[in-house]
Amino acid sequence: MGRYIDDILQPEEKVLYSNNAHWIFFLPAIGGWIVAVALFVLSGLIPQGPAVMLCWALAAIVAAFALYKTITAWFHRWTTETDVTTLRVVHKEGFISRKTFEMNVDKVESVDVTQTVLGRLLDYGDVMVRGIGEGDKEIKTIASPLAFRNAIIAR
Repeated sequence: MGRYIDDILQPEEKVLYSNNAHWIFFLPAIGGWIVAVALFVLSGLIPQGPAVMLCWALAAIVAAFALYKTITAWFHRWTTETDVTTLRVVHKEGFISRKTFEMNVDKVESVDVTQTVLGRLLDYGDVMVRGIGEGDKEIKTIASPLAFRNAIIAR
């Protein structure tokens, strides 16, 4: 399975900028793995008995949650594409059920970037692409939102 943008490029159209969802989607998984490892380490520090079994059980439950969050975050990043070409802005989400957004770059009226303090530190944010007669599209939690905005407006 190739990239979506490669399948829809028109003749003479070139990809100027490609982007993806930010790695911050992995944060719940990272937190879960840290808690699971901490519980496992704690089980080795306490005296043998029912408390050790409780720590192992809790560590297993939290590890299962962390594994689930890791897989879902990876799948989200794998199935999400955001690109700027010489002709349009393209955003695709989904695998079996696909949701796409395409806007001709000549119809882009403005591109607004919203970042929290953490988003500025880790370089992610939300981008609102406003089009003339096309409507608005918000792309959430995108990596390098300012570079993405610049790719659209400075083409």
